[in-house]
Amino acid sequence: MPNANNDSLTQSSTNELSHVQRRAVSELLRVSPVADDLARRFQEAGFTLALVGGSVRDALLGRLGNDLDFTTDARPEDVLKIVRPWADAVWEVGIAFGTVGCRKADFDIEVTTYRSEAYDRTSRKPEVSYGDSIEEDLVRRDFTVNAMAVALPEKEFIDPHNGLEDLAARVLRTPGTPEESFSDDPLRMMRAARFAAQLDFEVAPEVVTAMTEMSGRLEIVSAERVRDELNKLILSDHPRKGLRLLVDTGLAALVLPELPALRLERDEHHRHKDVYEHTLIVLEQAIALEAPRDQPGGGPDLVLRLAALLHDIGKPRTRRFEKDGRVSFHHHEVVGAKMTKARMTKLKYSNELVKDVSKLVELHLRFHGYGTGEWTDSAVRRYVRDAGPLLERLHKLTRSDCTTRNKRKANALSRAYDGLEERIARLQEQEELDAIRPDLDGNQIMEILGVGPGPQVGKAYKQMLELRLEHGPMSHDEAVAALKEWWAAQG
Repeated sequence: MPNANNDSLTQSSTNELSHVQRRAVSELLRVSPVADDLARRFQEAGFTLALVGGSVRDALLGRLGNDLDFTTDARPEDVLKIVRPWADAVWEVGIAFGTVGCRKADFDIEVTTYRSEAYDRTSRKPEVSYGDSIEEDLVRRDFTVNAMAVALPEKEFIDPHNGLEDLAARVLRTPGTPEESFSDDPLRMMRAARFAAQLDFEVAPEVVTAMTEMSGRLEIVSAERVRDELNKLILSDHPRKGLRLLVDTGLAALVLPELPALRLERDEHHRHKDVYEHTLIVLEQAIALEAPRDQPGGGPDLVLRLAALLHDIGKPRTRRFEKDGRVSFHHHEVVGAKMTKARMTKLKYSNELVKDVSKLVELHLRFHGYGTGEWTDSAVRRYVRDAGPLLERLHKLTRSDCTTRNKRKANALSRAYDGLEERIARLQEQEELDAIRPDLDGNQIMEILGVGPGPQVGKAYKQMLELRLEHGPMSHDEAVAALKEWWAAQG
């Protein structure tokens, strides 16, 4: 007798597949004019062309953008001959790996020759060899959901590894064994975490096992490639999912060891919160405060997300068990800022990004001195001055850092920060806080004191800035008098 539950599951799976296929048809129809035109040109030259990988996956998910990936049996030099007369622009930056890029109308296109690539155990770069069949090309791809193709212009669907079923089931598997796949390119282990975060998919158990057993292989991959994958994960819709996978498989111990280090042993009386869980919550709360994508400057904010992820990494090094039984983390923000700079530099982030994220980590506790609302206007000015262009991000990070379950405490913190933001807004309106500078510039200082350029002018400028921060704007006469008084005191 048929099992009703199995029948129901089969029907549900079939319905999901048909829904996925209908979405793909509408997506492919949208890109058909440019894709079919290009395919005909390859066909006339005696070559094949197929939409492949992420483009097919995204078409099936109903999220295909204007970045199109194709694969072909044509060698790169032949691809160049075909696309140069047709495309609006052509670039050869990836040609060493068999990829030719071009732009046509609103579409960014990459055409890659059938290939297989593998690392040797001492190399940081893949060795590329070209293949002769699309089946050979698809088996070397990272996951089954990325190992589907649509042959053009006839629109023949090619799926030798059941990627469509895995897509419907929202699971990540490898076309061959995960051990072979990760041996070919160890970065695929990070891609598993990244796709889990981007697509909200589960990773098959055998893939997780291989990631755990082979995590050490990631050491041969360049810091730049690792950083780029980490960025994509952090900027995804579900970064917690990917980060957990990196930590649980041991990959984070190589990529971002400061994150698993946050899983501090709890003292027997639980006098401090779980810093690792707290960090993941802070990250999610910071994401919730980002401006919507359709607003100017909106969408995922890498600086804010990295700061949220790293804000407490100084805690393990600064943890102390006090005599009264409390646990302290004195100056963990200062230690954490130095650790942030070191880790981001090792991952080859830009100097500007390193500086911004480190500054936010260093400042993230500053607000807690405001808890009773007793800051002077001078302290508020210094808060704004120190944050500089990072002030809005600092607002979001500080608000996100409250994960207490005590609603009364959470509401009090929120009200206090509301009050600080209101004071900042009032002072900004009165004093143009965003551009705080002394009431006298360097030229005026030299003229008033009768001195030329030198360290004395720098000291005088710093003194005038301190007076500006402490007392607010002064009139010109007041500023001159204050400068002369300070100068006289210098002897």
